This record gives sequence, structure tokens and C-alpha cells, in this order.
Amino acid sequence: MAKAIFEVNIEGFERKALAWAEQFEQCCYLQSNGYKDVFSAIDSILAVDSIATFESSQNTFESLEIFKTKHPQHWMFGFFGYDLKNEIEELHTPFPNPLKFPDCYFFIPKVLIKFCGTSIHIEADDPKAVFDQINNFSEEAKEENTATPNIRTRMSKEEYFTAFDHMIRHIRRGDIYEVNLCQEFYAENAVINPLAVYQKLNRVSPTPFSTFFKLSDRYILSASPERFLAKRDNMLISQPIKGTAPRGNTHEEDENIINELKSNPKEIAENVMIVDLVRNDMTRSAQPGTVAAERRLEVHTFKQVHQLISTITCTKSKEISDIQAIKNIFPPGSMTGAPKVSAMRLCDTYEHSRRGVYSGTVGYFSPEGDFDFNVVIRTILYNQSEKYLSFHTGGAITIDAEAEKEYNECLLKASAILQTLTS
Repeated sequence: MAKAIFEVNIEGFERKALAWAEQFEQCCYLQSNGYKDVFSAIDSILAVDSIATFESSQNTFESLEIFKTKHPQHWMFGFFGYDLKNEIEELHTPFPNPLKFPDCYFFIPKVLIKFCGTSIHIEADDPKAVFDQINNFSEEAKEENTATPNIRTRMSKEEYFTAFDHMIRHIRRGDIYEVNLCQEFYAENAVINPLAVYQKLNRVSPTPFSTFFKLSDRYILSASPERFLAKRDNMLISQPIKGTAPRGNTHEEDENIINELKSNPKEIAENVMIVDLVRNDMTRSAQPGTVAAERRLEVHTFKQVHQLISTITCTKSKEISDIQAIKNIFPPGSMTGAPKVSAMRLCDTYEHSRRGVYSGTVGYFSPEGDFDFNVVIRTILYNQSEKYLSFHTGGAITIDAEAEKEYNECLLKASAILQTLTS
């Protein structure tokens, strides 16, 4: 592919580029919203249309390895759904799949656009033609009879409390010591403009791993704050989130809430347990003695919430491929519990819906050999043909958890999405 750089008004061009991209079967837009840390590599990037695609049916990780090998030095964008756990472990998901997402999907883009400061970098067969198409593209809204979706819960408050009580009993029996219990919010006969909803969600809740992903008639609209796994050179990085508190109304309130979060025994215990789980998972891909958790329990502040984030790193073993490294730590530990397999089995028992893409991961593999994947949380999933809209929220349950507080945390995590869809 040819490459070219153009000077533009970034905000206006980016908006037009997204509207232009949505006409294709595949597009993936990853947006950092200005959040940066030492591992950040991309401000925002847009992948459009496909040279080749991969969709899983069985032996997903092995088959994806073959697909990736056939396309060296290419960008790859896609997702791993949570229910791939059933391939990795002896597990079964008993719930239907109304969203009809595959368990795994990747594409090699025909067009790649990087947004860098005041310039854009276009990789395509004819970058100037792409630039002109976007500049000349009409952003007129689609004629759709959109309406506020009728959001319902798959699990009533009483049913959530019952599931919570079951989980606490399993903790007391020693079957698990932490579990992430999730619930679905959904709407049938939902007609939305996916791009407009994503753009509003990104205004309401700007996050470091924001994603707009289109696969034909299915959409991932994500305001994820969490990195699942990244690779920079030979280093693997995971940054699980565990520990949540609401934002205050004033700077003083915020400071008090942050101090309470940093010293809250339950929130700290949740985070420490998941750090141990991720460290254990990461050893399967690491050079011996290189797994480290040097940055622990750091408070990161977002528009709706404060979160406790820890960073675990290792040097990747030369014997382990990138896809094997992802498989070795999948699904994200912050969305399962510990011990991991027992926690996932209990979630299949007491939850009321299929997680699907939720609790999985969306991201990219770069031609240079790096990759970066988020955790699919704070995310709207939408099947336009079926008019089915869904999002999940969840929270970690430990022995010290209280049902009412955990339920309210689920609502807090849903607040940005509910605000986006209903206002």
C-alpha cells in the first residue's frame, strides 16, 4: 500500500472520515481521547474495508495463527469474544446469542488512517483518492426513525440479590474467593444511528480505549477504560481494573473519594486478587523471572468514575507467539474471578445471559509486531438487522461484598450508556 500525509482540520476530517467509513462492511476506529501513559502508541486510528477476513468456527486461536502468518507485515483489527473460554477450558455457555456476533473476527484493512496532531497519515492503494473521497463525503444524517430504546434488565434486582447470595455461599465454601457477576441491559425493536450513538457516548464518557467497530450489521460502541493486554517490542503489559468509586461534585469531594478508594480494604483486596491472577496467567508466556507488578493500586480518574488500576509486565518468551500469549491470559481476569475456571463456571450458572463480545477484547496487531487490546466493558452491542441492543455491567464480589452496594455499582457503570441512550 502507498502512504501519504495530509494537513487537515483534525476534528472536522475525523468526523467526516467516520461517516465515510461506515458505508463499508468493516471498519474499526480506536480512539485514546488524549489519555497517555508510558505504553501508549496510538492517538486514534481508523481501519476501513478488507483485503481479507477471519471468522472463527472452531480451533479459533490455532486458525487465527495460520491466518496471521498468511498476512505478514499487515495491520489486523478485530475482537475475541468472551465465550472463547469454552475452547480454552471445559466450559459451556447455556444462553442464546441474539446479537449474532461470531466468537472471533479479524480483518486486514484496505485503508488505514492515523490521526496525528494536525496531520493524517493514509495508507491505501491510492491515498489521495481516499483523502478526496472523505473530503467530498456528505455527512447528512441517515433517514431513520430513531427512538429512545426501551431498556430492560435481564435480571431483576431481586434476581441479582439471589445470584449474589449464591456467589457468597460459594466463596464461604472455598469454591472461589472472587467472582465478577454481570447482568445484561437490553432493548428489542431498537432503532438507533450507531455512529451518532457512539459519538455521543464518547462525549459523555471519553476513555483511553474507546472503539467504534462495524461488522456488516453488527456494531461495537465502546467507552472502555481498561487495557487487557499489549505488546511493546518483547514486553507484555496488562492493566486490570478493580476498584470503582463515583466522581464527586467538587474538587474537594473528588479528593476525599480518591483517598477513601485508595484505603478501602475491599477495593484493595479485589485489585490484589486480580493482580495475582494476571501474574499467574502471564507466567505461561513469560521468560522466567520477568513477571513484575511494580505499579499497583494507582487511581485513574475518568468522567464518571475513579478506578484502581495496576500494571503487570513481563518479557515474552521467544517460544510463545503473540496469539498464544493472548490465549494464555484470556479471558481478562478482571472480568472472571479467581480461581478463574471455577469463577467462569459459576457465572455460566447464575448469570441470565450470554456475554458474547462483552468481557472479551477488541484491538489490533501492527506490522511492527506490537499489539494492543482493550477489555470490552462500558460497551453497547447492537445488531441492526435484528434491532437488538445490549450492554452488560458487572462487579467483583468478595467475602466482604454487600449486595446493595454491588448492585448500585452496576448502575453506576451503566450510567454513561443510559445517559447516552435516553437523553
